[in-house]
Amino acid sequence: MKLNKRSVAHYATNDSPADHTGFLRTWGGPGTPPTPSGTGRRCWFVLKGNLLFSFESRESQTPMSLVVLEGCTVELAEAPVPEEFAFAIRFDAPGVRPHLLAADGQVAQEAWVKALSRASFGYMRLVVRELESQLQDARRSLALHHCASQKAVASCSKSQAPDRRTPGPENGHFLLRERNSVGTVEERGSRPVGRDVTEWELQGPASLLLSRGQSPVSPETSCFSTLHDWYGKEIIELRQGWQQRAKGSQPENK
Repeated sequence: MKLNKRSVAHYATNDSPADHTGFLRTWGGPGTPPTPSGTGRRCWFVLKGNLLFSFESRESQTPMSLVVLEGCTVELAEAPVPEEFAFAIRFDAPGVRPHLLAADGQVAQEAWVKALSRASFGYMRLVVRELESQLQDARRSLALHHCASQKAVASCSKSQAPDRRTPGPENGHFLLRERNSVGTVEERGSRPVGRDVTEWELQGPASLLLSRGQSPVSPETSCFSTLHDWYGKEIIELRQGWQQRAKGSQPENK
């Protein structure tokens, strides 16, 4: 792997937010000055993305070492000094020496191990795949819940529907309703009784209307001439009454 030294150094010290920072002890990692055996060197470490930088101090502007956290594992380890809270960054490639680090306490050790284990792109790729799987499961569950809700609403509306329904139109006309002297509701049509009423009508509900002198609306008696004659009767009667009243009000000629 080839890296531009100036670009990497600028990225290590610029104002971009770091994922984790803190002091750690290190034992002779690449770029770290050698120390007396077993003591380790205390350095300032900065984790940005999958890059782990080490500095001689917190105020240093030039990183001493860089570890690319790809193809590696982070696990607890034993340091040369038994009381140290140590962990190691181990690579799968043969011949690569692991990086041995130690924190100041157990809480710091656990925080560093967690942060370093989640820094690689491989881990992020697994997280994205898991989130995509969870999103698909959530969408399927939401779709099933939506279908179940629609079925429940449909079944509820069917169970609450009244048994007696309003009769639909016959031949495009609704039957008129009026109350008789008894108080019951009767259906009244808008057409006269004619001779062209079929035998089926006389045997059905229309026979009751015919016996009462009413006009059932049915496809067999919906011709315009029949309707015109039926409604024309009332108009003729009104016109004759008006003419009679008009004649009665005129003075007689002497």
